[in-house]
Amino acid sequence: QVQLVESGGGLVQAGGSLRLSCAASGRTLSSLAMGWFRQAPGKEREFVAAIRWSGSSTLYLDSVKGRFTISRDNAQNTVYLQMNSLKPEDTAIYYCAARSAYYGGTYYENYDYWGQGTQVTVSS
Repeated sequence: QVQLVESGGGLVQAGGSLRLSCAASGRTLSSLAMGWFRQAPGKEREFVAAIRWSGSSTLYLDSVKGRFTISRDNAQNTVYLQMNSLKPEDTAIYYCAARSAYYGGTYYENYDYWGQGTQVTVSS
């Protein structure tokens, strides 16, 4: 089993930055593809970013490209989501997800493990 714990969410003004962290335990992070998803009130969960287990390739939702960066530190068993130039429409609960494969992709059904989520609120 893999346990994922997110942290780093909070309230920030538009244009500000936050860095989310996802600490993994139960398995070595280097054997997992990782992703970030988010869910706003009344909306479906949507893909935000993904990174292959080697860290060699990343993928982003179009609306966050150039503003968000996903990265991983396999030695620390931690994945990060650096969020810059935040907008009110980025407000959501952000979830970390892991898949026992080289690549997770953009579909939440692909992922095997989920964190409890961390709230990000961007005020205008």
